[in-house]
Amino acid sequence: MSIRYISQKLAQQIDEELMSASGAFSLDQLMELAGLSCAQALSKSYPASTHKRVMVACGPGNQGGDGLVAARHLHHFKYKPTVYLPKPGSKDIYQRLLKQCENLNIPILKDVEEFKEGLKDTDVVLDAIFGFSFAPPLRAPFDQVLNCLNSISIPIVSVDIPSGWSVTDGPQPLYTQKDDQGNSESIKTFTPEVLVSLTAPKEGVKGFKGKHWLGGRFIPDELAQKYQLNLPDYQGVDQVVELPQRD
Repeated sequence: MSIRYISQKLAQQIDEELMSASGAFSLDQLMELAGLSCAQALSKSYPASTHKRVMVACGPGNQGGDGLVAARHLHHFKYKPTVYLPKPGSKDIYQRLLKQCENLNIPILKDVEEFKEGLKDTDVVLDAIFGFSFAPPLRAPFDQVLNCLNSISIPIVSVDIPSGWSVTDGPQPLYTQKDDQGNSESIKTFTPEVLVSLTAPKEGVKGFKGKHWLGGRFIPDELAQKYQLNLPDYQGVDQVVELPQRD
């Protein structure tokens, strides 16, 4: 039986159950497991021997938290990560994750021009900007960031869903927030070379043709059976498993 591709609503419901009294996971735990999965998927796709310099692009929400965790693990995996974090989350959890990166002397970039300049010395990008709760319009500076990611030849590894894609419908036309004159700009989406789905793949990536990893070796069997996720077996001590390419 093939793996189930889940909706935005079901993804949110599963997260809520995992962090409920019966699931007993904390947000910290889930971010740690997700970020570790992303770091391992990147390392399996692009070894440090050939792609040592990693730009980790983080958004202000949980997706960005996953990116900060991944950056920390990539440092310990002997990569040279740089974090782009233009809008740090104000909650204590994000501040602690950021401090953990700073304690490892991982460079933290906040300006979009620094990000663009940093890409010139980057071997692979980890896209941890927007997650499954994203909805347009795009706000600054992420319109510039997505434009930049759409134009580079550096390989991109996206976390859970490529930033800017619809969780339900995949790549869709994007637009920026209207300016004072009521005008908005159209922004193209990008297609990453690698995708790391978390928990279960989302409906919007059914058409994805690149290398596709699943990271979610923490879902209780009972929960997986309840929602008929049909998750594949993970091998050995791996936190990720590669999904077969879809026709």
